[in-house]
Amino acid sequence: MKIPGMKKELTLVDLTFASVGGIIGSGWILASQTATQIAGPAAIISWIIGGIAILLLGLVYTELGAMIPEAGAAVRYPQYSHGSFVSFIMAWAGWLTWVTVAPAEAEAVIQLANAYIPGLYNSSTSLLTPVGLLLSALLILVFFLINYYGVKWFARANTALTWFKFIVPLGTALIFLFGAHHFSNYTSQGFASNGFSNVFLAIGTSGIVFSFLGFRQAIELAGEAKNASRDVPRAVVLSILIGIVVYAGLQAAFVAGVPTADLAKGWGNVSFDNPWVRLAITMNLGWLAMLLKIDGWLSPSGTGLVYTASTGRGLFAMAENRYMWAWLAKLNKSGVPANAMLVNMIVGIITLFPSQGWSHIIGFISVTGVFSYLIGPISAATFRKTAPDLPRPVYLKSMPIVAPIAFIMSGLIVYWSGWNTDKYALFAIIIGLLIYAGFFKVSGFTTKDLVQGTWLVVYIAALLIISYFGDKNFGGTGALSFPMDIVVIAIVSLVCYYWGVASGFETKDLKELKVKLQDESTVA
Repeated sequence: MKIPGMKKELTLVDLTFASVGGIIGSGWILASQTATQIAGPAAIISWIIGGIAILLLGLVYTELGAMIPEAGAAVRYPQYSHGSFVSFIMAWAGWLTWVTVAPAEAEAVIQLANAYIPGLYNSSTSLLTPVGLLLSALLILVFFLINYYGVKWFARANTALTWFKFIVPLGTALIFLFGAHHFSNYTSQGFASNGFSNVFLAIGTSGIVFSFLGFRQAIELAGEAKNASRDVPRAVVLSILIGIVVYAGLQAAFVAGVPTADLAKGWGNVSFDNPWVRLAITMNLGWLAMLLKIDGWLSPSGTGLVYTASTGRGLFAMAENRYMWAWLAKLNKSGVPANAMLVNMIVGIITLFPSQGWSHIIGFISVTGVFSYLIGPISAATFRKTAPDLPRPVYLKSMPIVAPIAFIMSGLIVYWSGWNTDKYALFAIIIGLLIYAGFFKVSGFTTKDLVQGTWLVVYIAALLIISYFGDKNFGGTGALSFPMDIVVIAIVSLVCYYWGVASGFETKDLKELKVKLQDESTVA
């Protein structure tokens, strides 16, 4: 669907690289070590499970992205399928995710830079120094300026960065797999050295889900694609598959690359400031260490650049949905939602100050991010009954199977992130209810929208309760132990999935969309 004022200039390569750019960021530099600390060598299973879970979500979004290619589309889907209440909560969860990614990536850049520019990061407190905070803020400003001057600037900068970001991690994985010979590391302390439940814990807390969340960038930019119906679905699937291959390879290489002497106190105590640089030095690969130092700047910067673009479109879509101020939906001369991006930049800079560093923020981002994605399967299934005749360039025949499984996996990832993360992330999402109440009357929302979203409120409450009483390994009280906790989450998620689909209806916005698409097809 054409959005007046937005320029359609993005190709399949641009869209794929936007998503790959979102996927391959600071996660590839730091997450392999963090995942291994939690799950041991079995962390490679964590990457595969996490990647498959996100791929299932991605498959659902391929149908949605091709059917309704709009800027900020992921915010619009629930507006069409369930009305303003569900849409707002999902948009709010998404915004909490997007607006904190650029600061997280900026912090990662500065934290990694501290290894060769001392004085930017205090490792004893896990906090950036005043100089480090200032440089992080300036980096966020650079992300904003590149995007401010138009989608072409963004595409050129991101495509160039992503080529580098893709080649370096893949090359690093191959070099370490063939050059490192510590394959006994896989079994010397047990493959799942910290217990198999930690394989699941690592998915939500080590940066695995955080790394894969970037797949949706192509969907957010659909309104600016030359051929959205064809290219957006391809870009989504390609980017996730690329991410799985790269990250699984990196995890395998990291386990084999750690010197045996560093395992004396177990995987949980393997801690390097800049993991891959350190391992390259131990292998006497000085040239690779230098290249990795450069990538330590470029990979997180590229991801921050991508999220700055998509976050602006997300806030733009929220304003289009009438639950943010109208001035946030205004475009500048370059066809960019500059006001929305400016607000995001300011909020992003503010979040730098209370942050405790990269490792403390990724869990929050993972929970809010996955939660914002879980509406996809429900919206897609709802459209099968409320808009069966809407053109679907991509039709997922296995939707009745894939959609509920994807929804269940999303709920499990939230639970696996642990009570210590869930209590902050889910309560932050609940704050959105108060904001929605403020816009309820002035925006003309209906009581039906609220009633049809009851299932979502129940699901949030259920996730909080189960997380609190869940297995001790996930931060709970232990009243519900592993693996029975997973069974309970799966059952509750399945019930809420079908309840959510049953609650979908032909909203006013969906009726208007049908008329608009009919008019466009008639003109064509």
